[in-house]
Amino acid sequence: MTEPERARLASPTVNGSSVSAVTPSSPAGLSDSEAMATCPRGCTPVVRFCQKLNRLKTLDEDMMTTSLKRCLSTLDLTLLGVGGMIGSGIYVVTGTIAKDVVGPAVVISFLLAGIASLLAAFCFAEFGARIPRTGSAYMFTYVSMGEIWAFLIGWDVILENILGAAAVARAWSGYLDSIFNHTIQNFTETHIIHWNTPFLAHYPDILAAGIVIVATLFISFGVQVSSYLNHIFSVINLCVIIFILVFGFILADPVNWSQKEGGFTPFGISGILSGSATCFYSFVGFDVIASSAEETKNPKKSVPIATAIALGLAGTAYILVSTVLTLIVPWHTLDPNSALADAFFRRGYTWAGILVAIGSICGMTTVLLSSVFTLPRIVYAMAEDGLFFSLFAQINPVTKVPVNAILAFGVLVALCSLIFDLESLVEFLSIGTLVSYTFVAASTIVLRYQPKKAKRAASTSPNPNPDPEPALTESQTIMEDSGELKQYESFSDKLQLVDMQIRERRGVGQLRACIEPYLGRLLGGFGAGEVVAFCVTTMIVSAVSFCVVLEFGTNQLPVWSFALLLLIFSSAYVLSLALIWVHEQRSDSRTFQVPLVPLTPAASILFNVFLIMKLSRLTWVRFIVWLAIGLLVYFGYGVWHSKEGLRRQQPTDMAAWNGFGPNDSLVEMVQPNGQVDSSHQNHVFPDTEEQRGKR
Repeated sequence: MTEPERARLASPTVNGSSVSAVTPSSPAGLSDSEAMATCPRGCTPVVRFCQKLNRLKTLDEDMMTTSLKRCLSTLDLTLLGVGGMIGSGIYVVTGTIAKDVVGPAVVISFLLAGIASLLAAFCFAEFGARIPRTGSAYMFTYVSMGEIWAFLIGWDVILENILGAAAVARAWSGYLDSIFNHTIQNFTETHIIHWNTPFLAHYPDILAAGIVIVATLFISFGVQVSSYLNHIFSVINLCVIIFILVFGFILADPVNWSQKEGGFTPFGISGILSGSATCFYSFVGFDVIASSAEETKNPKKSVPIATAIALGLAGTAYILVSTVLTLIVPWHTLDPNSALADAFFRRGYTWAGILVAIGSICGMTTVLLSSVFTLPRIVYAMAEDGLFFSLFAQINPVTKVPVNAILAFGVLVALCSLIFDLESLVEFLSIGTLVSYTFVAASTIVLRYQPKKAKRAASTSPNPNPDPEPALTESQTIMEDSGELKQYESFSDKLQLVDMQIRERRGVGQLRACIEPYLGRLLGGFGAGEVVAFCVTTMIVSAVSFCVVLEFGTNQLPVWSFALLLLIFSSAYVLSLALIWVHEQRSDSRTFQVPLVPLTPAASILFNVFLIMKLSRLTWVRFIVWLAIGLLVYFGYGVWHSKEGLRRQQPTDMAAWNGFGPNDSLVEMVQPNGQVDSSHQNHVFPDTEEQRGKR
């Protein structure tokens, strides 16, 4: 071997490339060892443990690389979103709300609910395009708010999808059974079993459990099979809805909105607002689009477009169908169990009622497929990060889907649909959805004002101690796009350079230049993004306090204290919003971004918190119990197996290079960084006399 070859191979290498040192990066902050080293004297282990709980997930440099199969198009995502939203809500919930809560003004309730859903959908669309990874709300929280919060949101989303799928399966079974005069229910109660236990159904719904098992098997065959199956049922569903609109407007009678039948708003403004809160849950399901980002060909383009189209189609369908429904028959005569089909039956069009029943079955099937599709991918994302059992992170090499997670949680959903009552499932489902939406909206604000961190990648610089680059003169600057130096000769060019340098000093998360003279002394000492993170927390606390006082203090507090508390909490909310606004936010034209940040996410947070306060205390008790179980899982397993934690425990101050031993064997040398002698980096051990004789 020649000396040049020996010298070349003895140089520091990584993956076959000559580098200065093998130095693992620490992009999301300091490693655990560095954090302990920089911790001030007196820093207790408890403080270090809390820092560990709030570590952020480090994203890979190439986020398009995945173990899953990227094969979904914009059309596939759109139909997944439509299938997740247009189901039992349009065929069952519409009639229930119109008859018992709102009346014909259910049209306005769906409009308001659609606007509120759009606020949340914007946040999901930005994250799905920016972070094309499966995990939805869990992943979004992990990269912006911290590990323990991400785990709790992921645990919450798991519950949401389990109960959502089970509730849809029960509704699917009940609707099909009602077509056959409840023959299946009567047979089960008479010949199999019947019980009267709180929170449980009166009989085991074998049909609901069976349809969940069938859906689980289809989902396990791969994402393309799931997509094709969803296409079939979604197209049938949309065709039936078009038929309902065309034929329904032909049969419409404006008298049904007249004062003779109770008028358009028989329950007043309060009824419209209450109806909007209930209608909001009909739009739940668009997050399946963001959850599928890791299996999408071009997520930056497809996720925002699919979210907008799917939500637009769903909102239009809900508004028009509710209009038709309340015009065909008087609103107070609707059948809450099968309003649309019954309306056509009562007008004498039995064949139309049967067609609507078929459409309802197809619609509820797509919602079930959507929930069963999303659930295992959330579990897979958590297991892949080490926060959940690694068994669920295994990908089938043929179908490219997490089969273990699909089968295990499919059986769990089937068990829930077998024994639990539909009403209990729906009420418990609501709180999980709203909490996850709230955290995603908060994460949108935090990440928008968070300085950009380096991605996970090994250093590949060939020079361990590069010479400092010469400073640019006053008439030069680096053009980022071209990498070339541009000369600024004229006075106007120099002014432009000065202005650009001022803008560059205003980094993301720092005070705006026009605000710094006024708030610089007060807020200038904080790190980039720290004030925004504190303000987001304050905004959530003030929103919760405001809604608690508004919901429970009306009849229990004196008027003066009621008004004073509302003023204090609303002022804190607005002040937090203003302090966020005065900071520089990140702008990226390459991906979709939520408009009017921080106003749009803040409005979503306030609306979600308001709806949470409408839930019963029993729902809160169940939710807290579920979170307690999740904390046991996290502290018993997740915190110790977290891949982010294990990565940060690796030393970041080690350098490695190659040398040759006496027998021309390549030897890797490791030494603490900073103690590396350049004379040793290309070290060649002396040859033995026998080797010199051979040469």
